[in-house]
Amino acid sequence: MTRKSDLTESELREKLSDDEYRITQEGGTERAFTGKYVDCKDDGTYRCVCCGNELFNSRHKYDSGSGWPSFWLPLAGDRVSVHQDMSLGMVREEVRCASCEAHLGHLFPDGPKPTGLRYCINSAALVLDPEEAADGTPAD
Repeated sequence: MTRKSDLTESELREKLSDDEYRITQEGGTERAFTGKYVDCKDDGTYRCVCCGNELFNSRHKYDSGSGWPSFWLPLAGDRVSVHQDMSLGMVREEVRCASCEAHLGHLFPDGPKPTGLRYCINSAALVLDPEEAADGTPAD
């Protein structure tokens, strides 16, 4: 994995698309229902687009109807960090990659059981690493 501090701004701009950079480095948000993973049902591990840190598993993804990929649990508590976000005249909980501090999205207390949490994440902040079958072939 690469830490954010290991890449210069120009290296990040070269690595990421304009939207990926705006969202992960400037705290932007993609428009609802436009992200590539909002309706994705593929099995796998969602990684940080910046550093490759494993963040979420598809087994914890659900359709929240919000227009963004939503998860009720990160892979492990130390994979993401949560920070108070007071932008846009409201108080929200910002979700960042714990490894490189890339902005991922926001956390809301309206998710399904057992956690009651909704990690509302921008598709542009994620890369899906498909699960492989026991024989090493990609899962269907």
